[in-house]
Amino acid sequence: MRKRLGTALVAAAGSLALIASSPAHASVIWDGDASRGTGVFSSLLCASPGSVVAQDNHDGRGMVFKFNKPLGLERCEAHGITVGGSRYTFRNNATYYIGWDTSTNTDDAATIFQWKSYGTGEQHQQNYPVLMKVEGGVLKLFHIEPGEKWTLKWSTPVAVSTYKRIVLGIHTSSDASSGWVEAYYNGTKVASFSGRTWDDLGNDTRFGVYGSEVKDKRAINWIDGLKVGTTYADVAT
Repeated sequence: MRKRLGTALVAAAGSLALIASSPAHASVIWDGDASRGTGVFSSLLCASPGSVVAQDNHDGRGMVFKFNKPLGLERCEAHGITVGGSRYTFRNNATYYIGWDTSTNTDDAATIFQWKSYGTGEQHQQNYPVLMKVEGGVLKLFHIEPGEKWTLKWSTPVAVSTYKRIVLGIHTSSDASSGWVEAYYNGTKVASFSGRTWDDLGNDTRFGVYGSEVKDKRAINWIDGLKVGTTYADVAT
């Protein structure tokens, strides 16, 4: 009997050791490392001659994504994320942290991130509740409420061809009193606000370059270090 108890205690101790040695950030949902190729995204919205490729710019970063929007196109984006071989479905009443490094070739790259709603027309109320732009050499974070009510929540001047780390924390809610957003820039918290963050048919990520105002411009967005998790620590670097 004593021998069996001793064996059980050893087994329990072994289990505790395994738990203690498990990764600290077990709540990482998605690692969009460019070395894994564009398959980390659910779909690409980038017509020819535009392109989304993973490439090494020989700057010490290794593989990064290049979103190339040439003249004449309005968008070159990646829509959604792939987890376990399938499109990941974000949920209402949940908290997500989205982190990535971005560097654009122009100070007028227009929209570089959308927390995009599904559906069209009357199927959604917000279209893109959270959106980020680079325009006039300024990085801008907007909250868009139902009825296309845009509010600038934070902005900062940015240099071209220089990587910046962005983290957005989004608590999804179709109730304006329950949803919230946190924004971090190069490791510093720069904004926090509440509001509706979940549209009628749900929301998804869109990274890249988008905007009718830059249709006559050649815009490139290099993106690196893409991650989605449930805590800031999951995606901070």
